[in-house]
Amino acid sequence: MNGSEIIVALVLVVASYVVGSIPFGVLVAKATGAQDPRTLGSGRTGGTNALRAMGRKRALMVVTGDVLKGAIPVLVARSVTGLPAVEVLCALAAILGSTRSMFVGFKGGRGVGTSVGTMLVIFPPAILIGGPVFVAVILVTRYVSLGSLLSIAAGAALIGLWWLAASGTVPAAYLLYAAVGTGMVWVAHADNIDRLLHGTERRFDLDLLARD
Repeated sequence: MNGSEIIVALVLVVASYVVGSIPFGVLVAKATGAQDPRTLGSGRTGGTNALRAMGRKRALMVVTGDVLKGAIPVLVARSVTGLPAVEVLCALAAILGSTRSMFVGFKGGRGVGTSVGTMLVIFPPAILIGGPVFVAVILVTRYVSLGSLLSIAAGAALIGLWWLAASGTVPAAYLLYAAVGTGMVWVAHADNIDRLLHGTERRFDLDLLARD
């Protein structure tokens, strides 16, 4: 990369962090007059807490926004540079923004929706295994956090298998994305992991899905 390409890459990475920082949970609550998700439960701004605070319709808006703020930066990076390494840096910056938003005191969500958005662009088949794992784990255990952790890990594992099977034709940057991106989401779930290990994690109430 020459000097101008490095500057473009840096601008894209910073912009990706800013986009990832958009707190859709807070914005949807303010726009619709609903309860701010930061005022209850985990205090996070992501889809699960939005569901508890605002009901399924508004939570769906939040989740859609979170996915898009992961997908769009990667798509832009791909269109502008065509470099997998820049795609990955933008993906990771967006995930960081979603968990440490500059707009809400460097707090935010758990990064799951945004991570899914980045994965939809970088390697869509990962969603085909991650999605069913997410749903199955929640139905069996009622732990959204465990479903999120295992589904993201499953998607990352599939990317790793893809890289191995492709015999070097898949950019190594995607393997780095799988490892680091998964690690970031798991770090954002540190308190959940602690509660899961101690048997004190809050179980998901499926009746919430019936709330408009």
